[in-house]
Amino acid sequence: MLELNRIYQGDCLDLMREMPDKSVDLVLTDPPYGVNYGGGASVGSIGKANACQVKEYILFDDSSAPSQELFNEIFRISKNPILFGGQHFTDKIPKSPGWIIWDKEVTGGKGDGFCGMELAWTSYKTGLKKFRFKWNGMLQEDMTHKDERVHPCQKPLKLMEWCLEKYSKPGMTVLDPFMGSGTTCVACKKLGRNYIGIEKEPEYIKIAEKRLEKVNNHKITDFFGSGDEVPA
Repeated sequence: MLELNRIYQGDCLDLMREMPDKSVDLVLTDPPYGVNYGGGASVGSIGKANACQVKEYILFDDSSAPSQELFNEIFRISKNPILFGGQHFTDKIPKSPGWIIWDKEVTGGKGDGFCGMELAWTSYKTGLKKFRFKWNGMLQEDMTHKDERVHPCQKPLKLMEWCLEKYSKPGMTVLDPFMGSGTTCVACKKLGRNYIGIEKEPEYIKIAEKRLEKVNNHKITDFFGSGDEVPA
């Protein structure tokens, strides 16, 4: 079993194979869609993720979607998963009525990224749920406490906090196997959930480490190199 409240650098499929069945309460993650949104560049290189972004990001190769084996491992080790971009994986995941709709409140033009809304598949049987939070280029819902955009697929901290509050309880264990800049882990730390984060790119490991250190003076000493029905 991977240690709690740690981030791991490595291939998430290899690491999940080491985890026992139903050993985490929730997987909350945003898998790569296989559309090369990250730019397909080598580790550590810099460039614009797409024409709608002003910020320059560390590019990475997300040109391939996860395999069926990876989704099987997520279902095996978790009591419940929440998978952003689930509409891209309908051939690999079961049908569910419990989708989340994130409304970015994009008005006019192309807006931020590919669309003004994103979908997340969940294993819960609670029907559709909607979260409204502006995320449109330089504009964010809370301009006083803006998230620093450091990853092309980054989600707002408030969105991850909302998911945790709706679909988990304090003390539960949450895994993000595609951690990116660490937003899910930061939300867990703030809300009293145990986290496990996995990320391949070492530069994003460093970013996540710094973000976590700002939460309640939490310090990460090192990192490796290598279904409870909550909703009412």
